[in-house]
Amino acid sequence: MPPTLSRHSAFLVALATLLAVGCNRQKPVKVVTEKAQRRNLTETVTGSGKLQPVVQVKISSEVAGEIIELPVKEGQSVRKGDLLVRVKPDLYAAALRSQEASLKSAEADLLTAEANARKAEAELKRNVDLFSRQLISGSLFDEVRTGAEVARASAIASAQRVEMARAGLKRSQEDLARTTIFSPIDGTVSKLNSELGERVSGTGMMAGTEIMTVADLGEMEARVEVGEIDVVLIRPGFKARLDVDSFKDRKFEGRVTQVARSAKTAAVGTQQESTKFEVRIRMADKGIFLPGMSVTADIETRYRTNVVTVPIQSVTTRLPGSKAGDAGKPDGKPAAGAEEEKSQIEFLAGKKARDTVKPIEVVFVKEADKARMLPVKRGISDDSHYEITEGVAEGQEIITGNFKAVSKDLDDGATVEIEEPKKAKASKP
Repeated sequence: MPPTLSRHSAFLVALATLLAVGCNRQKPVKVVTEKAQRRNLTETVTGSGKLQPVVQVKISSEVAGEIIELPVKEGQSVRKGDLLVRVKPDLYAAALRSQEASLKSAEADLLTAEANARKAEAELKRNVDLFSRQLISGSLFDEVRTGAEVARASAIASAQRVEMARAGLKRSQEDLARTTIFSPIDGTVSKLNSELGERVSGTGMMAGTEIMTVADLGEMEARVEVGEIDVVLIRPGFKARLDVDSFKDRKFEGRVTQVARSAKTAAVGTQQESTKFEVRIRMADKGIFLPGMSVTADIETRYRTNVVTVPIQSVTTRLPGSKAGDAGKPDGKPAAGAEEEKSQIEFLAGKKARDTVKPIEVVFVKEADKARMLPVKRGISDDSHYEITEGVAEGQEIITGNFKAVSKDLDDGATVEIEEPKKAKASKP
């Protein structure tokens, strides 16, 4: 072979080798990093709901009739004992007079029955003496004795009728008194449902027409709904920070006063079924809120001081021993990435097949130009950081982004480089 051709062949072989090496060289993954730092964490549970007065009374009618007096308006302040509403009392006044007459009649009947009983007793005593001397027959004596017993029973029955008449009179008095309703508390008429001249209904046995609501607006509470997973972390006395939609630029403070022990379940039997528990939070600020205002509460549940933390977005999951770069292998085996995604989906869906390997939580640490995968155990979290109880030391350079790199592209030993910040585009003149 000529020397020129031999050198040309060697050059082609070397060039092919360099190209092969270049093609196999891993392209660096662009990442963003942040140092693991110590900080104080406060875990919060978020719930949303409405503001309501701590004390509010729904005023309902206990009698039926026409409203003839309604001296209050919605939003008006009232004092305990102030007149709120009066229902036409004519029928109840007439019923009261009827019961008074019935009582007097029953008392008169009682006097008559007692007099007859005394007369019968006296007659019985005389006949006892005559019967002992055998001056009257036995049948006549039995008749006199029976008459005395009947007279005593009649007197007892008359006494019971008097008690019935008195009870009826008392009920009529109460019915007449119920035609006038006074405020049970100091507060504000927060809601007025009825107008002067309207008819209302009601009895002493069941709730009648709801006429109005009187509430103490000086003491308000947020009634928010919290999921069943988070409610077990909440206790009365916990602090809360609240956002009220009507006051966009202000934060309010409060404390948990009550945690419901029974759940509210919505959309039962559907995919949207949810179980919530009501939590009540007493507002520290007074006199500025109205019932029904929308509120979002962040309830402080757990605290940690001076703990190692990493950004939330830096914690991801991987199958033990998997590599994200294994996808598309020519050996026909399922790609590790696909297996990992399948396992994660099954894990989130609650499937616990015997042959399913659970993903583990990891973070990626930048060491020189390589990414090192570290399994971690996390504790509580706030809005932006996780507490790391095991696996990461303070000061390590944690890879926090981009999202695609952390969640999918990175694997243990991958080549990485810091992503340059994007320059802002110059605006055209």
